[in-house]
Amino acid sequence: MELHILEHRVRVLSIARPGLWLYTHPLVKLLFLRQRSRCKFFSLTETPEDYTLMLDEEGYKELPPSEFLQVAEATWLVLNVLSNSSSATNFQAVGVTKIARSVIAPLAEHHVSVLMLSTYQTDFILVREQDLPVVIHTLAQEFAIYREVDGEPVPVACDDASNGFHKAKLGPSPTVHPIQSPQNRFCILTLDPDTLPAIATTLMDVLFYSHSASKEGASDDPDLDSIPFFAFSLIEGYISIVMDAETQKKFPSDLLLTSSCGELWRMVRIGGQPLGFDECGIVAQIAGPLAAADISAYYISTFNFDHALVSVFLFPGYPFLKARTSSGHACHR
Repeated sequence: MELHILEHRVRVLSIARPGLWLYTHPLVKLLFLRQRSRCKFFSLTETPEDYTLMLDEEGYKELPPSEFLQVAEATWLVLNVLSNSSSATNFQAVGVTKIARSVIAPLAEHHVSVLMLSTYQTDFILVREQDLPVVIHTLAQEFAIYREVDGEPVPVACDDASNGFHKAKLGPSPTVHPIQSPQNRFCILTLDPDTLPAIATTLMDVLFYSHSASKEGASDDPDLDSIPFFAFSLIEGYISIVMDAETQKKFPSDLLLTSSCGELWRMVRIGGQPLGFDECGIVAQIAGPLAAADISAYYISTFNFDHALVSVFLFPGYPFLKARTSSGHACHR
């Protein structure tokens, strides 16, 4: 398999819900006016608390500073796993599950903090730029690693991958984070970019005007009512949308594309308090058991919390993971 380090240098930001009005103009530009922006990596996720943005440096330049904007200190690099045809047939599951053992677990063992962004097309792993040497040495034995330069993959020269990078020792007892399961049923969709103008009015209504009142933090109830959650990404010309089934009814059914089975997904939301960016291991703790059970899952990290999406058909069997969490196993980045 190949691991590609993409050219994007990504910033992770949070827009407070009361301040969304201040950013509507630049967000409309980034969403719909591609010819007026050089941004190639754009992701916007609405949660009950805020709006999380993951975007490259060109997109970041479009956003004015304000009291409503929080910016994570680190610059993040984007990793993407490509499987050749022979290895791809070994995977039954899709989403983050297929890279749990080969990428997520080894990085967690070496205390590399990761953010995940699953899309309709692929899964992006975000790592701090300063952690790239550890990432390369950790994964070089498993992958042929390439770094994209001016759109072309260039092989990454790496010495003995184990030289100076021994398996990390166990650290202090990790923090346990609660998980919750809102009642929404979610769809994972895509759209031909050329038809984006046809849904522009509806998309702006959903993103900027239809949100419910802000909620102060997550409930302690593990079976939450439906929550506002909408994720839109436009990355290298490909669109991915995650929305609940009720929101989908607002859009023209002939433009949004999904899998042939039209599968619906339930969410597992990780974190009772904001997770921060320094802890490592939460994606591994969630994806590992799912990979062992060959269960597909998509994973979206946001500024404060993490979100895993599991098929509604498999969700009744999901409590085995909840039991792991509540019995003292760590759920942390």
